[in-house]
Amino acid sequence: MDLIICGAGRVGTHAAEVLAEAGHDITVVDTDAERLAGIADTMDVATYCGNCAQADVLREAGGGDADLLVAATASDEVNLLAAAVAKRIGTAKTIARVHHGSFFEKRGLDYEKQFSIDRLICPEYSTALAIASTLRNPGALAIETFGRGSIQMQQFPVNDDAVAIGKPLVELSIPPGTRLAAITRKEEVFIPDASSAVQKGDTVILVGNAETFQDARKLFHDDKLGRRRVVLMGGTPMAVWLCRALHDRNFSIRLFEIDRQRAEALADKLSWVTVMQANPIERSVTEEEHIGNADVFVALRRNDEANIIASVLAKTMGVTEVIAVVGGTAYLDLVYHIGVDRVLNPSVVAAKEIQSMLDDSPLQRLSSLADGVVDAYRVRAGRNGSVIGKPLKELKLAPHWIVAAIRRGDKAWVPGADDILQPNDIALLIGRHGMEKELKKLLSSG
Repeated sequence: MDLIICGAGRVGTHAAEVLAEAGHDITVVDTDAERLAGIADTMDVATYCGNCAQADVLREAGGGDADLLVAATASDEVNLLAAAVAKRIGTAKTIARVHHGSFFEKRGLDYEKQFSIDRLICPEYSTALAIASTLRNPGALAIETFGRGSIQMQQFPVNDDAVAIGKPLVELSIPPGTRLAAITRKEEVFIPDASSAVQKGDTVILVGNAETFQDARKLFHDDKLGRRRVVLMGGTPMAVWLCRALHDRNFSIRLFEIDRQRAEALADKLSWVTVMQANPIERSVTEEEHIGNADVFVALRRNDEANIIASVLAKTMGVTEVIAVVGGTAYLDLVYHIGVDRVLNPSVVAAKEIQSMLDDSPLQRLSSLADGVVDAYRVRAGRNGSVIGKPLKELKLAPHWIVAAIRRGDKAWVPGADDILQPNDIALLIGRHGMEKELKKLLSSG
């Protein structure tokens, strides 16, 4: 494919490298000739020096025939304009990278629709979701990315005294908008139906809309040992999204921000978070606040070196799990050897999002669950699919699959028995590994 990447910063450069290695023809556009020269010396890509918000520049760079343009400069406004202009001159698909929540969350205006942009991506938001998912269950990321955080998924053991034990699911008062997606019993994993009942020793995968998930979880696993203690360093927008992602999910959060004005603003915005104006790795603070007793420490400042050093120090204090956000790629192979448990790079996250958009196939496997026995699939419902127009309760998906979520336009939700799939809906199914052919035939024909 012919791809244009606007912006030769961290996100644009990493995306160009990944996509060029995948065999795509890449042209990188930037106003900095020196930066472009460095890219041309190290990658097999074309470069064009100019302002990507200008139509003539994009035409000269090949935008009229490009399959995809990714606008990833440091300016949200330039990215929105570049993506919109590219679409008008003939680019097939466009992606605009944005930093500010007002654009990504579409406050007051649907920027994708108004500017005819195929997708807005915010690596900081996606990275926050990835961190939240690692603190609960790695497989949850496929679901949460699918629903932009409006849908939750967790895998957990059933309590011995759980309310749900021995009761068929049809008899349980499971809140609307939640589904039991899979049950692991000893070494067997199966997709439940209405007659299934959990037993002592089972492990379950539960999917639900964010507002109902915790009430449903209590039927199977009622946490009585207190919440996990999380310490965040840095009051960045990523930290705000992470706090929201962990809200009401059995986490006690303390957020440390050095700047007083920013700390006060965060305290007003995040009422469920303890916000402190201090540096958590200063000796006096670590001792007074008992940082070493935290279960998780996440370094979220905009300085890579500061995040790595803070994470290592937190580990030496006794924190169980430390996570560092690192914007560059120079340290990625090093940090695991010096005590950091997990490193997340927004540029890597963005590149994966861009790659996923290049996949036009009606069926994609997003994630592996339950030790590889069960997978999460993204399926686009075709017009002639045998399931179109029928209530889910009439579809014979079990024992192999369950419809875990539906996305229609900007709305994503966990469906009930009476929901109906419409043409071009995106369905997220959880089902047995190795049955992609049958699933594609069922949902995507036509």
